[in-house]
Amino acid sequence: MTEDTPTHRPFGAEEMALLIDGKGRRFLVLLHPTRRFEYHMGVVPHTDIIGQPEGTLLRSSSGSRLRLLRPRLADFILKMKRGAQVVYPKDIGPILMWADIAPGMTVVEGGTGSGALAMALARAVGRGGRVVTAEIRDDHASHARKMIKRWFGEIPAQLELYRGPIEDAISEVAPDRVVLDIPEPWHAAKVAATSQPPGAVFCSYLPTVPQVQKLVEVMKSSGGFCETEIFETLHREWNVYGLSVRPRHQMVGHTGFVVVSRVKRPDRRVAPPQTPSE
Repeated sequence: MTEDTPTHRPFGAEEMALLIDGKGRRFLVLLHPTRRFEYHMGVVPHTDIIGQPEGTLLRSSSGSRLRLLRPRLADFILKMKRGAQVVYPKDIGPILMWADIAPGMTVVEGGTGSGALAMALARAVGRGGRVVTAEIRDDHASHARKMIKRWFGEIPAQLELYRGPIEDAISEVAPDRVVLDIPEPWHAAKVAATSQPPGAVFCSYLPTVPQVQKLVEVMKSSGGFCETEIFETLHREWNVYGLSVRPRHQMVGHTGFVVVSRVKRPDRRVAPPQTPSE
């Protein structure tokens, strides 16, 4: 699926499809004429899906109904095959907003992982922007490349898969934004404090309190950051059936903390103006 793919056209081969059953269970399918979708309620040949418009109600071999839709990026991230743990959509949204990712910006991402956040960043900066996503592990980089190509159909022109330390990428690119999902972001913070331009945004996603504590301590001691904020996002869905309106019993609670800060130059002491001697 490329960035400018119209969603109203019929489904084609080698395209991702989202099938939703009567109980809301979601199935992500890569369409191919020789394959078929099999689940606990029957079989649907892919040839019954290819050529259908979005919103079609399909029937399995047992007569069960499946709604055909194109997956959103959030659907793809939640259902795609994973190598490293992904950043969940509930956290990607706030990261994009609080890190202020916008079209035309240059972003360096640390920890490509399975590619979830890289895909969101690439869409946010658009074709006029640039995302350099750094990964040090060969297996993660290879898996992320496959997932990114599966979603976009290709590696977008604005997305560069960088093999090497995140610190090297930050110092080489000097980006408008740094977004990290790595276990020890304090090393990158030291480089960002001197490589990013003043006013740039530094953002890190971390699962534990000790990691957050150490990162913030290093950022403070560097003297290169200001306006630091730390928060987490909780996600709870609601059920609405007529007059019965209530929250679901289960919710997505803590997944990670977002630490976001602005880059500044270290404070310098300014000597007071000298008074002319009489």
